[in-house]
Amino acid sequence: MSSEHPSAPPPGADEPYVAAPEEELAPIPDDAGDTRGRHLRRLMAHPLTLGLAIVLGAIALIAVGTQVNIAAGAGAAAAVLVLIAIVVWLLASGQAREDFFNAYATGRGLGRIDGKSNLPPLTPLLQKGDRRYAEQRFNGILPGGMNGSLCLYTYEDTSTDSDGNRQTTYVHYTLAMTQLPETAAYIQELFCQRRFGFRFMDSAEDVFRKRQRVEQESEDVDKSYEIFIGANDDMNRARQVLSPSFLVWLADHSPEQYAFELVAGSLVCNVKGHKKSAAELDQLCQASAAVARRLSDEAGEVVKPG
Repeated sequence: MSSEHPSAPPPGADEPYVAAPEEELAPIPDDAGDTRGRHLRRLMAHPLTLGLAIVLGAIALIAVGTQVNIAAGAGAAAAVLVLIAIVVWLLASGQAREDFFNAYATGRGLGRIDGKSNLPPLTPLLQKGDRRYAEQRFNGILPGGMNGSLCLYTYEDTSTDSDGNRQTTYVHYTLAMTQLPETAAYIQELFCQRRFGFRFMDSAEDVFRKRQRVEQESEDVDKSYEIFIGANDDMNRARQVLSPSFLVWLADHSPEQYAFELVAGSLVCNVKGHKKSAAELDQLCQASAAVARRLSDEAGEVVKPG
């Protein structure tokens, strides 16, 4: 799927769901490494760094040189300098990340929650793993106009082998979340998931599913996605949401590895990995705003106030 023009309007009669013309966004650092070089130069030239390098390098040279030989001592001194350089690089990277996330929050007018925070278990993705949390969270009107949260989300799976050794796997996503209470009376569950496995296995797998599979005529969508609704949801309503033009947009203009889950009015859109560039974060938000508008507009045509 192309990652260009995430909010490009698809053809067809259902254009109201697409994102409005993109607003002028304030310039910010391109990504979380944009200012690393500046911090690296500053830290490398800091008197403390230079002093440690000289003192620790000299200690390693003398200690190892007298115990072994001068060549070994020189090697030990070089290893100390490399270790210091690695520590400085990590510190510079951390400061560059802070620069980026602070600038992104300020430039997009969002409130930032730094560090780990809990997310409510609204959808299956937010219920996975033994532990789950947002590592960064931004709240407010996201790019594209959706009112919600943008999160770097992680869940942990912990396993124990036959020898009793514990191993933790960390799985990362970037999420854009919002509440669409008007959709709950229209359709309870709608899952647009990245496809796993082979398509010829669909029928056999569906025997064991409680949710209904939504079959699609779009070959491109069927190759990339599996779409499901709740066991008691109306298939005709699902097909109204998943119009041909919406599926064209999903296949050709949504971000790479894009997916979304709608459960009881809670919409959670996601891409794999922690995205740390302004372009990728903006793209996810704008695509998710288009999905939110599509769902809200379609539900609003059927579910009237009162």
